[in-house]
Amino acid sequence: MTDRVTVDIQDGVADVRLVRADKMNAIDNAMFEALVETGEELKGRKEIRAVVLSGEGRAFCAGLDMGSFQQMASGERQGGNRTVEELTKGRTEAGANRAQQACYVWREIPVPVIAAVHGVAFGGGFQLALGADIRIVAPDARMAVLEIKWGLVPDMSGIVLMRGLIRDDVARELTWTGRVFSGEEAVQMGLATRVAADPRAEALSMAREIASKNPHAIRGGKRLLNLAQSDADIAKIFLEETREQVALIGSTNQVEAVMANLQKREPAFAD
Repeated sequence: MTDRVTVDIQDGVADVRLVRADKMNAIDNAMFEALVETGEELKGRKEIRAVVLSGEGRAFCAGLDMGSFQQMASGERQGGNRTVEELTKGRTEAGANRAQQACYVWREIPVPVIAAVHGVAFGGGFQLALGADIRIVAPDARMAVLEIKWGLVPDMSGIVLMRGLIRDDVARELTWTGRVFSGEEAVQMGLATRVAADPRAEALSMAREIASKNPHAIRGGKRLLNLAQSDADIAKIFLEETREQVALIGSTNQVEAVMANLQKREPAFAD
């Protein structure tokens, strides 16, 4: 994985970096594998309290590697006659294929994931950023749902992830035109959380702040927020709110949060 994605863990924060800088972190087969493997591995790390996802070099991620488009032009990747069984083979429990899971796995990680976006986030790179819970972007970053340029649709979980962020008509405009928009416009549309001159530094600072909170409450909050974006009805969400709160009240870390506040000291939470 280390020739595509690296992970550095310090004080509960996993600093995940796309490191194919010479190709603007474009996604090839090895990058797909590395993103999925990294995300799946982080799911089980109890000491992880927050994740920062960023790219080395000039860009966050330029999207799909040009080699893939060259294969499409040659007809090598034609697959329109595949059966339902073939299309559903090897999918995750949530129903994602490998390309979709490369972006969606970050929503499945039980702790907050913050994307730091600079340079460009086009096509698959934009969808990868959408997989994070929070997106901090450079004001001059360039982003696009760029698949239409190549005669395609966003198919790396972008449709699923956009629906909870922006108006339907805006999602349609971006999908059908492929127009490039700035980090500042992304915030205005709801596709990014905030702008920062140094997105990675801002993301790491936020991650450290999150890591200083009760990790079980943070994980419970992410589970509830993910549930709220699903098809669950209100009664189900109400029930799960109560379930999480009952589990937290009186637990070791919740008591530590109360005592640290009362004693005006920094808390010491257990993983």
